[in-house]
Amino acid sequence: MLITQLRNATVLLEFQSEGQPIGLLVDPMLAPRGTLPALRYLGVGRQRNPIVELPEGADALLQRVTHALITHCQRGHFDHLDRAGKRFLRERQIPVLCMPRDADYLAQRGLRVLPLAGPGRQPLALGGHVTPVPCVHGDGWVGRFMEHGHGYLLELPGEPSVYLAGDTVLTPTVRDCLARLQPQVSVLPAGGARFDVGAEILMDAAGVAEAALLTRGTLVVNHLQALDHCPTTRAAVRQLAMDGGWADRLWVPEDGESREFRCRVASGVAAECY
Repeated sequence: MLITQLRNATVLLEFQSEGQPIGLLVDPMLAPRGTLPALRYLGVGRQRNPIVELPEGADALLQRVTHALITHCQRGHFDHLDRAGKRFLRERQIPVLCMPRDADYLAQRGLRVLPLAGPGRQPLALGGHVTPVPCVHGDGWVGRFMEHGHGYLLELPGEPSVYLAGDTVLTPTVRDCLARLQPQVSVLPAGGARFDVGAEILMDAAGVAEAALLTRGTLVVNHLQALDHCPTTRAAVRQLAMDGGWADRLWVPEDGESREFRCRVASGVAAECY
């Protein structure tokens, strides 16, 4: 499997399914720099979003997209599906996988929707299985205003298992997914996002460090340095991993960077991921 970080939570997963190339685009935010609203209103850190452009070569990467996967998209979450992302999916009639709650919302916007069955491990239209994992996008009173959505554990034939966490803090459910299901690759948000008031609505570097204690797999960290309300830096996550002794299991990609993940197979079962 080839994983490419585009920007923020937008990731492209490329793999083979029944001999056909699949390009699975996760949470497309495709707008140019500075064309979306700020997510902070006080202080010197306020900027229009996104605060960086898409990486060089993004257009070529998007040509390889065959399907999309949405973690959440309602209540103004343009950082996971913006107008440019909707237009891209609509014009190309890309099949969009989502939870049932989002199916009508996306269909009303002209998207070609393939809703999942709901909670629980289930067959995936692309082959293999998918397990939705509920997110909690912020604790306390601020959480009541958020769209919480779902992450997904993907188990694809011949590929490493991949957990796409979505926007979440480190909940007991997320901990259980990491510790019990042991995904071989986990894509986690580490931006430490917060508004001007209230608690964090995403894991930060310290949350990822806690997650590293729960899983033996590789951690891929994103949601960094792309939105004005995400203060965590790539350097901070890398330094914490060095201090904690898990840097060999961490990948903090730059925008546009790709890495291939493969599985060694033992007795017909995918084992170690590298």
